Amino acid sequence: MSMEQERELGTPIIECENVSKTFMTPEGEHQVVKDLNIRAKKNEFLVLFGPGQCGKTTIINLIAGFEKVSGGMIKANGEPIKGPAPSRGVVFQSISLFPWMTTMGNVEYGLKMKGVGKKERQERAQKYIDLVGLQGFEQSYPVQLSGGMKQRVGIARAYCNEPEVMLMDEPFGALDAQTRYLMQEELQRIWETEKRTVIFVTNNIEEALYLADRILLLTNCPATVKKEYVIDMPRPRSLVSPEFLRLRKEITSVMDSTL
Repeated sequence: MSMEQERELGTPIIECENVSKTFMTPEGEHQVVKDLNIRAKKNEFLVLFGPGQCGKTTIINLIAGFEKVSGGMIKANGEPIKGPAPSRGVVFQSISLFPWMTTMGNVEYGLKMKGVGKKERQERAQKYIDLVGLQGFEQSYPVQLSGGMKQRVGIARAYCNEPEVMLMDEPFGALDAQTRYLMQEELQRIWETEKRTVIFVTNNIEEALYLADRILLLTNCPATVKKEYVIDMPRPRSLVSPEFLRLRKEITSVMDSTL
C-alpha cells in the first residue's frame, strides 16, 4: 500500500497481514483463509462480502480472537491479537441470549462479569436498550421477543461493553426479508449515533451496499480479498438509485466470476 493510500485509509484499528487459516479434517488439511490483508480504520463501517461458505465466519473468529491464525498476523491498535478481548464485541447470526435472563439481564451481563456495580451497569444497559428501541421490554424474556427484537438485545449487549470494534457475523441472516430491512435501517441509525468501527459479514449484496463505507469482495474458499469498493453514496441510501443499481450489478458480476 502506498503512503497516499495509507493516508486516505487513516490509522488502522484492525490489521490482518498475510493471514492464513488451515483446519485439520479427517480428509487432511483444509485451508479456509489464504494471504488475507485487511485494514479497518476508526469508526469505519467495513463489509466483508462474499459467497456462502467462503470463510467469512472464520475471518470474524480470527479477528475476535476465538481462533488462532495458521500464518500471518492480526493486530488491534498495533498489538498482536492473542485471544478474545472486551475491546472487540461480537454479534452472531445465531441468537445467543440467555433464555433465563430478561432483556436487562442479558444486556448488563458483560458489565456484571466485570464487577461493575448494579446501579452503574443498569444505567449503562438502559442507555443501549433505549438506543436499540426496546424501551418497555426491559423485563421481557427472550421467548417473549420476536427474532428482530432478540437481535436488538444482542446488539445492545455488545454495545453495552463499549468495545472499539463491533464484529457482526451475518446478524440478520436468519430474519425474514421485511424484518431484515428494518434491522438494516436500525443498525445504520445506531452506528451513526454511537460510532464504532464495524466489521460486518454478509452474502447479501443489497445489505452490503446499504451499510458499507467500504466493501471487501472475497474470493471463494480459501478466502482472500479479490477487490475493494469504496462506497460514497449519501445516507440513507436508496436501493433503487442509479448508482446503487450500477454497483449491485458490477459487484455481483465480479463475485460470480470467482465461483
